[in-house]
Amino acid sequence: MARGKGKRKFNQKGGKHQKKNKPPGKKQKTSSNGRDIKHRDQFKRPFPDTTEKGAVKRRKVEGELPEEDSDEEVDAYKQLLSTFSQKNTSNNLAVESEDEDDVEDDEDVSDVSSVPSDIGEHNLDGTGRKLSRILRNGSEDDRECEPDEENRFLVDERGPLDENGEVDEVPEVEGDSSGNDSNSSDVDVEDEDIELQDSQTQEDPTSIVDDPFVTHICRELSDEAADLLGQPKPPVKVENIHWKALGRLVVTLPQIPGDSSTSDSIPKLTLEEPKKFVEPAKVPVRSPKLDLNQLHVKVQLHDTICKANQVISGGRENEILTPLQLELFTLMNSYQDLYYPERTLQNGEEVRFSYCLHVANHIIKTRNTVLHHNARLNKKNSTDVPDEFRDQGLVRPKVLIVVPFREQARRVVEILIKLLVRNEDKGGVMNKKRFDEEFTGEELAMSKKNPKPEDYQTMFSGNTDDTFRIGLTLTKKCLKLYADFYSADIIISSPLGLRMIVGAEGEAERDYDFLASIEVLILDQADVFLMQNWDHLLHVLDHLHLQPKESHGTDFSRVRLWAANGWSKFYRQTIILSSTALIEFSSLLNKRCNNFAGSVRVVNPVSTGTICQVVVQVPQVFQRLEAASVTQSLDVRFDFLVRKVIPDHTDPLMGHTMIYVPSYFDYVRIRNYLRKQDLSFVQICEYSKEGKVARARDMFYHSQVQFLLYSERFHFFRRPLIKGIRHIIFYQPPSVPHFYSEMCNQMQEANQNPYGGSENNMTVTVLYNKFDAPQLSAIVGSERASRMISSDRNVHMFMAGE
Repeated sequence: MARGKGKRKFNQKGGKHQKKNKPPGKKQKTSSNGRDIKHRDQFKRPFPDTTEKGAVKRRKVEGELPEEDSDEEVDAYKQLLSTFSQKNTSNNLAVESEDEDDVEDDEDVSDVSSVPSDIGEHNLDGTGRKLSRILRNGSEDDRECEPDEENRFLVDERGPLDENGEVDEVPEVEGDSSGNDSNSSDVDVEDEDIELQDSQTQEDPTSIVDDPFVTHICRELSDEAADLLGQPKPPVKVENIHWKALGRLVVTLPQIPGDSSTSDSIPKLTLEEPKKFVEPAKVPVRSPKLDLNQLHVKVQLHDTICKANQVISGGRENEILTPLQLELFTLMNSYQDLYYPERTLQNGEEVRFSYCLHVANHIIKTRNTVLHHNARLNKKNSTDVPDEFRDQGLVRPKVLIVVPFREQARRVVEILIKLLVRNEDKGGVMNKKRFDEEFTGEELAMSKKNPKPEDYQTMFSGNTDDTFRIGLTLTKKCLKLYADFYSADIIISSPLGLRMIVGAEGEAERDYDFLASIEVLILDQADVFLMQNWDHLLHVLDHLHLQPKESHGTDFSRVRLWAANGWSKFYRQTIILSSTALIEFSSLLNKRCNNFAGSVRVVNPVSTGTICQVVVQVPQVFQRLEAASVTQSLDVRFDFLVRKVIPDHTDPLMGHTMIYVPSYFDYVRIRNYLRKQDLSFVQICEYSKEGKVARARDMFYHSQVQFLLYSERFHFFRRPLIKGIRHIIFYQPPSVPHFYSEMCNQMQEANQNPYGGSENNMTVTVLYNKFDAPQLSAIVGSERASRMISSDRNVHMFMAGE
């Protein structure tokens, strides 16, 4: 409430502030300067029938509202609400408040104090009265709606705030849907030196027409465009461009119709703006220079970027982003899907910071849009919510970040804290102490006597637990960790952590409604997910954007039309980051990503490949297999192994043969065959116990068995030195390219049993087909791989040094 204006009067009821009901016609009238004008009523011209009933009647005559027996207005809600349980609805008026902190002093806030605090993102309030009439017997819980303090925040130049400009005591949640409880807060949030941005004087975030956030999230899809995108193979246009840092980019653009806002279905005599439809997808444009304003980065992040970006060092302090970060963020900020398979040990932190900056920017824009609309709706003093104020999804979580281990999650959270919280030492982060205790420690002990490769030490540094999940909420001026999923803005989890919540069909306790409105999905280090369990991730993706089973306090009058129509999957941006290119990632992008803005793939040729790192002078034979499909290739590969390869290696002179198998399903199939044929072999996989692993390695080294069946996943997680290998059969090219050179180099003479054979009797055999082109290119180089796949010959041999 502005300075000098009269305050609303509140009475105490149940320890909470509520608006005192006044008799009709007794409402005090004030002028703009706060003076009493009740004696001027005789000079005012009375308006006929100013009651709500009269207003509704007039709008019906003017064609703005349908008749009572018309389904025109309620059709958008019926299908959505039909799945919810029939419970009584508790609708609070927009002027009600259940929090003492919602009553502001006159000198603290200007013009924004009239914004009710319970017009939150997912609360039913006065702005949803039209919906409350629909739901009068309806679908919400009959419990009293509690104010969601975590739904209200605003970020000014010193940190995240909400429209009230103060930090409420955030209630702790016990036993939330994420499996994490927040029984205590280890910080005290202070309110000193905080000013609130005037939400009513801010520029409307949706008015910046060239902001990718506005053109992507705040526009509607036409029915024709949605039908095209829903086809198994929608029409697309493919273009190739080249950027300085990223290299060659393949851009795929769906061919959808443009703006159809000129439809003759716009009603007459209406003040509502016509719908704004999405524009056809465009090729991303590289920014010639680093300009945060031109990149549409919120001003609240301008100062924190330099502090959070630890990659900038060594005389480069004047830089804000590295060239790689600039180009990655430009692509992410375009809201197109991105597949980047060139994540390395050297650029890993640059990549992580790029998507954290994108996430922070997206969350701030989303919340500022909600706050701006809240303020405007309060000034309109209307029972209806125009479509232009629809700014939310079916549930609150908007960003899902999937990482393999707790250590990677910790690093993501630390970057977000540095970007979003200016004064971390003054209590800007809630539950930080608990977070540090649970996401640090439990590090693997690295042997100094037998050091592991550098990539292994980097990957498995820190806490390597892969069962975790955590929700983050940006409140008034603090970042709350361990938030309940349905009050969280960001969810960070491992595939297994999400899989345990989503559950399986038939399980009594399962929950996946929180995945209904994900707008940005980030899969960081996707190659590690393959080593963990790829099916966990696919199972989670199958439960994205499903219709919620419960309402979860959603204000349906504020739900975006494209979300209510079930088109959220067409708006979701998916970012896949990996250290290697695999067909599984390409398949995920092609079959499970339907972004109307299109996708960008980084496709750079491999010049040499890891075969150049092999130092052992041993013939390396690559055997091509013909297959028409991926499914057929499974049987063709297995048939060739049991019919040709294994019989050639059963001779006693071919002892010390390792069969390297990337897929665990192929591993089980081959193991069953070896057992059925009663062949002499031992096995090592990720499920083998320590004692059995040691016994198998000893028997293999001392020539007590012919074969060693070896799992790639075991090698990934343990990275041992296997001694005594004289022959290697790669059942499929390794998923991790440098595993090929690692295994070949373990055949050095120093690792051999002097009584186990001759150094002149060593071979390497690789089975591949055209569907293994990404792995093959990473091993032998893109040019060689292309010739090998298209050649008339099925066998190619290489020697070290070639």
